[in-house]
Amino acid sequence: MNKPQSFFHLHLISDATGETLLAAGRAAAAQYKDARAIEHIYPLIRTEKQLMKVFEDIEEEPGIVLYTLVDQNLARGIDERCAAMGLPCVSVLEPVISVFQSYLGTPAGRRVGAQHVLDADYFQRIDALNFTMDHDDGQLPPDMEDADIVLIGISRTSKTPTSIYLANRGIKTANIPIVLGVPMPQSLIEAKKPLVVGLVATAERISHVRQSRTLGTTADYEPNDYVDRATINEELAYARQICTRHGWPMIDVSRRSIEETAAAILALRGKRQGF
Repeated sequence: MNKPQSFFHLHLISDATGETLLAAGRAAAAQYKDARAIEHIYPLIRTEKQLMKVFEDIEEEPGIVLYTLVDQNLARGIDERCAAMGLPCVSVLEPVISVFQSYLGTPAGRRVGAQHVLDADYFQRIDALNFTMDHDDGQLPPDMEDADIVLIGISRTSKTPTSIYLANRGIKTANIPIVLGVPMPQSLIEAKKPLVVGLVATAERISHVRQSRTLGTTADYEPNDYVDRATINEELAYARQICTRHGWPMIDVSRRSIEETAAAILALRGKRQGF
């Protein structure tokens, strides 16, 4: 017998964008299938006045408080106010920073938003995003050899979102649709640098996703064939044939999130590069 789902408030206080907190909070909340977090995100909190406003909201909807604040006075204020209200609170980065300090033998620099500085890695991500958008859904400028990864697969195998996720990691990613009976571009076959990965899924999964999408925006398919499982199986067999012929690895995305698919692709890339 399934328990009815309960809800709780999750307050995330950050002096930067709050992305780190959001990821940590969601990772923890995902372990509790019968409880759902109502997220309250407070980014760029850097003054006592801002923090007072945050606690006005928390008083109205009390719950778990997670925070990442460089300013130790503000952090101490959160601990004290939560203790007075009887609410649990955790400084998410502090235990990690303590381990780093202990191992490296030096205190942290305590820079607000240090992970978002405009350094070489930042501009590499922007460059990768631009490349990925220019090479989305079969767009093939003559610089395909500049790609780090090329994803291929039939329609609705999550090629575009996976490409964008990888681009956010600074990896230039192109994606090319596989259409039944249409050979892969010669420029891709001849490319030496990029890792080419085929994305596949079950016919049931692809049919379900296709049914939920607007068919009018998908070219080269008859509406009935587009969701027909027998036709999808033919497309998948053709895709697997292409990958096998060229020695390109395949990943089944049927039960994988975008993040899990990207992790599997990066693992393949690491093996190819020898680390």
